Amino acid sequence: MEKNRKIVGLCGSLRKGSYNALLLKFAGTLVPEGIDFEIVPFDDVPVYNADDDTPEVAERPASVVKFRNALAQADAFIIASPEYNYSIPGGLKNAIDWASRGKDAPLMHKPVAMLGATQGMWGTVRMQTAFLPVFTFLNMNPVLQPEVLIAQAQTKFDEAGNLTDEKNISLIKRKIENLIVAAKV
Repeated sequence: MEKNRKIVGLCGSLRKGSYNALLLKFAGTLVPEGIDFEIVPFDDVPVYNADDDTPEVAERPASVVKFRNALAQADAFIIASPEYNYSIPGGLKNAIDWASRGKDAPLMHKPVAMLGATQGMWGTVRMQTAFLPVFTFLNMNPVLQPEVLIAQAQTKFDEAGNLTDEKNISLIKRKIENLIVAAKV
């Protein structure tokens, strides 16, 4: 695990000005010096189709290869995501589907920390719960505590996009610390 010393972030929202993008960027600032942090986009990854995946084809689409290669460099993951229809946003689930296939699946056996921000009252609790079967299938190690479920996100960030809620800042710090312990980086 210590070869890369890298944490990769995935944002479940593709929206400009997303609270979850702001949350993920903030979380990245808490990653200790000596551990790289990179947010990996997936907005160009096509909808999963097994006809376009190995072994049906010799090589996956170029955007998928690039995405999977970026994930393969990670010792651990941070996912910050909103909740869509009480579950995982479709774009994020699609990217995870591409990254979960084959013996070289880059998510397998790695620690992951979930964060979520929403303008609603439930703070992405259902989305985070919906991820548990995905993590089980991938034999990932979810860092479950502390839970970071930011409700009413529009009141927790300032105009410059900085997280201002001290309680959630403290929770995120502890979550990152627990992820680093789980990743052994």
